[in-house]
Amino acid sequence: MSLLPIKPKADAERSGALPLRRRRHASTLRKLEGSVFIAPWAIGFLAFVAFPLIYSLYMSFHQVRITVTGVNASWVGTQYFREILFADGGLLYDDLFPFLKEALVMIPIIIVFSLMIAILLNLEFLGRSAFRVIFFLPVIFASGQIIGEFIAQGEGSLGIISSLRMDGMLARYLPASWAGPIGNVIGSFVLVLWYSGVQILIFLAGRQTISRSVYEAARIDGADPWSTFWKITLPGMVPFIFLNVIYTIVDLFTYPSNPIIGKVTTENYGLSSALAWIYFVIVLLFIAIALVIYARVDRALSPKRQ
Repeated sequence: MSLLPIKPKADAERSGALPLRRRRHASTLRKLEGSVFIAPWAIGFLAFVAFPLIYSLYMSFHQVRITVTGVNASWVGTQYFREILFADGGLLYDDLFPFLKEALVMIPIIIVFSLMIAILLNLEFLGRSAFRVIFFLPVIFASGQIIGEFIAQGEGSLGIISSLRMDGMLARYLPASWAGPIGNVIGSFVLVLWYSGVQILIFLAGRQTISRSVYEAARIDGADPWSTFWKITLPGMVPFIFLNVIYTIVDLFTYPSNPIIGKVTTENYGLSSALAWIYFVIVLLFIAIALVIYARVDRALSPKRQ
């Protein structure tokens, strides 16, 4: 039996060509695995999301009529955008802008509350699992229609707020443009906290990624809990804070009291599509601001992590 066919393989192993080939093969397999896992989302997006998005953009520049024979669209250009932004800006400026101010107030409240509850739920105490379930239950049961009905019945407000007459205090000490939105947030404060279930879960998972040995080393060095929170917990939770900010922004823009969602009708598809795209751009601006803030915070914390 000849050993000549084995020599090239042995030479390849000694030269390092074969391991390089294996690494490339392994890299290709990992890429294929990633493509297989993301394929259902990509197919679903192309089939159910991409076409409606493009078609709504198309309708925003057309006057759409639904007839017996089909859909008739006539080109109107940027007429609907100009009507919403300049000609008839009541919905945008009188209804949407106060809601955006409410969102600016609700986002930090939800983030801070969720972070505090997640830190408490990470402690070891009797009944911890039951409390975790209780804080997540509103996410399961409270649909948009249910929350909208609660708001209409005034069930989301705190009784102590009206007894202390905080509305009058807000009107006295704050500008009129901010007193109303803040008063609305206080009026539905309980429901705002109901929107914290997913954020608490994300913060809880993020808190558990910080090693216990880090806290043990801090206690050995004599650090108190307050210093440990600011020096270890908060910097380690920055990526999860950013994730929750993005999630909260998207979640709040589908809030039941959202004026845009209530005004989008099927009477004028072109006007509704233009309004939806303006609203979409506003949401993207909020997300872009969050990205910029996160990039600066992460850059400032990078030397400390090293």
